[in-house]
Amino acid sequence: MSTAERLIESTQDLLWERGYVGTSPKAIQQRAGAGQGSMYHHFRGKPELALAAIRRTAEQMRATAEACFSAPGTAYDRIRAYLLREREVLRGCPIGRLTMDPDIIADPALREPVAETLDWLRARLAQIVSEGVERGEFDAGLDPERTAASVVATIQGGYVVARAAGSTAPFDAAVQGLLDLLAARAPRRPAA
Repeated sequence: MSTAERLIESTQDLLWERGYVGTSPKAIQQRAGAGQGSMYHHFRGKPELALAAIRRTAEQMRATAEACFSAPGTAYDRIRAYLLREREVLRGCPIGRLTMDPDIIADPALREPVAETLDWLRARLAQIVSEGVERGEFDAGLDPERTAASVVATIQGGYVVARAAGSTAPFDAAVQGLLDLLAARAPRRPAA
């Protein structure tokens, strides 16, 4: 792995663990096994490196979500796969946690990939719900945009309550509750 890649990966991990303020150039260099000269050879400074790391995290999050969204199955099956995919719940969402970082939110360049990723996630979920409504997998009254917003809010809120409780149980309960609500919006099929 190149020095630039090690620096980006190290910054991704540190941003997830410590946030922007807690991620010092020295900590990045130590974790990456790179010297100060190497870091500044590849990046003009911490903001540029942080932006590269946030963009990489956003790309990875989208790819992981898209693997669930583009899998075969009904709209419910694909949303369920996304909701139940393996996560490090007690670490929180690597993108969602950045929304709580005042330095990220105050900087339009750093905030942009965070906002774009959450917007993409809501739009992609709305598209899947809409497909489900069109195919009769969900009843016609289910609003795709509101449902997508609810899915994202449930996941992000689930991370928060799980971290506060020090247990994945609140996250799991929120996800299961959402799945129950979505299943209730599927038209009942007559018994064969």
